[in-house]
Amino acid sequence: MSDSRPDLVIYGSPVSPFVRKVAGVCITKGVDYEVEAINVFDPPAWFLEISPMKRIPVLRDRSVAEEGMAGTIADSSAICAFIEKKHPAPALYPDDPMALGTALFIEEYADTALAMAGGLGIFRPIFFAVSKGEAPGLEKARDAWANQLPPVFDVLETRLGGRDYFAGDALSIADIAVATVLMQISLVAETPLERWPGLAAHFAAMQALPAIAEPYAAAETIIRKALPAPFDLT
Repeated sequence: MSDSRPDLVIYGSPVSPFVRKVAGVCITKGVDYEVEAINVFDPPAWFLEISPMKRIPVLRDRSVAEEGMAGTIADSSAICAFIEKKHPAPALYPDDPMALGTALFIEEYADTALAMAGGLGIFRPIFFAVSKGEAPGLEKARDAWANQLPPVFDVLETRLGGRDYFAGDALSIADIAVATVLMQISLVAETPLERWPGLAAHFAAMQALPAIAEPYAAAETIIRKALPAPFDLT
């Protein structure tokens, strides 16, 4: 009997925006994958070998090796670049040098500035508390929405410049990265973006894509068990 399992395994959880970023790249490219759950707070010993910083996601390419460090890549940006190289169509990294540099910068900005303000500032104070049976940290979350996120949204609005995409004239890793982190916020809080109309339009368009919607649905199924509805932070 042939092995029908996909070559690519994403170790992590769909609750992570970085896991969803990798999943979104796979879906866009029509590449089969599976997600194997890992508890980063109590990871198995074998996972520490392939992710010494205890971070998710880690990718395994079974066509290279089924166990051990061989065939694994840690860090979502490195993983996405690997998938692009192995499955180049449709391209998610622009050919034009300036557009490529822009895409990589926006991806990094989403993974750092946006993820810090939205993930550490809003998602964690709400969901981590609720999942432990504690009151959500709404004061911290409201401060993040009112004070930390607006400057980040300003940068994204300016960089988008009224265009459909952040880099070039087609979907790129930049668009997927921004959308997956914004949707991390929307898992626990409403995200009114009227002050940033270009970003709002971009986010709405991204939410309609299977690459964004399908991994988000998997995350929402988990989140709604502890949190029935997002909070209004305004």
